[in-house]
Amino acid sequence: MSNTPHDLYEDFPEKAAAIHALKAKDAHFAKMVEDYHEVNRAVHRAETLVEPVTPEHEGSLRQKRMRLKDDIWHALTAG
Repeated sequence: MSNTPHDLYEDFPEKAAAIHALKAKDAHFAKMVEDYHEVNRAVHRAETLVEPVTPEHEGSLRQKRMRLKDDIWHALTAG
């Protein structure tokens, strides 16, 4: 796995198979997961000062990550 904190597969280990299956059959879900990983990496780079950003921008990235994670969780637990 990744060294980046908040990786979906580490946060939802019991949902790893469901994440993989939904990514394969649902383009919207796959895009949400891709977006989540991109934002999560950006947050990690900001936190570790690899790519420093303003506190406001870092907060915005964290909020976006949280919204995406919530949407992914809802998709995983729907139906």
